[in-house]
Amino acid sequence: MENTSFLDKLKNPVRQSVLILLFVFGSNIIISLFASAGVNFEQRLPWTIACTFILFFAIFNSLISLMSDNMDRYWTRSILSYVALAGLSGLMAWAFSSMSINEAGSYRWIYIVLTFGYLLFLSMVGFMRKIVEFAQREEWNQPRLRTKKKKR
Repeated sequence: MENTSFLDKLKNPVRQSVLILLFVFGSNIIISLFASAGVNFEQRLPWTIACTFILFFAIFNSLISLMSDNMDRYWTRSILSYVALAGLSGLMAWAFSSMSINEAGSYRWIYIVLTFGYLLFLSMVGFMRKIVEFAQREEWNQPRLRTKKKKR
């Protein structure tokens, strides 16, 4: 039996998105239970929950990408996981709020901003990783000391 830590299991972007999707579903269920008990919530709250967890995924996934062995494979799986997460959490938000993304006001633009932000996060982390890898490969020599010529 293979003994892997929880963090090793979370290196997989598909598992990350499934975990976040479960949090979105659980949060929506809890909000629905409170609403059935008589607590009033804004009707767009499921859209807020979806956007919140998408942002969390974007940040967490970008940081975890630093631990990836194969960056190209990780990026492909990450972007596909993000698309699935955004789509499924949007469907859940629609199901729990009975509002489409167009009826929910500015959430369509929030989704667009989150998507570009996610791609920017992933690109920045990838660029930083390339810089670190380059610096580790380079042979660093001590700078040559230069002597100043004295003026007469």
